[in-house]
Amino acid sequence: MEPGVPTLELPDHGVKTKHGPDGPQVFDPVRRRWVALTPEEWVRQHFLNFLVYDLQVPLSLLAVERSLTMNGLSKRADILVHNDHGEPIALVECKAPSVRITQATFEQAARYNTVFQVAYLFVTNGLRHYCCRVEHSTGRVDFLVEMPSHARMCGL
Repeated sequence: MEPGVPTLELPDHGVKTKHGPDGPQVFDPVRRRWVALTPEEWVRQHFLNFLVYDLQVPLSLLAVERSLTMNGLSKRADILVHNDHGEPIALVECKAPSVRITQATFEQAARYNTVFQVAYLFVTNGLRHYCCRVEHSTGRVDFLVEMPSHARMCGL
């Protein structure tokens, strides 16, 4: 593990790190490049691995830092999960481990979801993880006890 980064409450599937010219870096297998190792990026990379190795999401169906426009402002969704047809089905909002998950965090994910209209929202700071299922037709939001597999997210 990289010095100075916290141990997370996520399985360790071997996130790759190195020291680059601008400091510590971590390899992002989705973007296929080395990126700055920030606390939020540490969480994002571990959660990506959790999605791939534990929830069986194919790497090819993940998008990282997907751009969106809200009220004329450019924003980025941390992780988007797609189904086999390329349609988004889940949105993940990652925070640094030092950032508490609050109502505002869920509201941010919900705002982003007005653009993507996915059924599943995940929120994590690497230490605490939440997942809810959103029924857009009724506005109902149900928090789930366990994280759904990719097949379950796809309704299989």
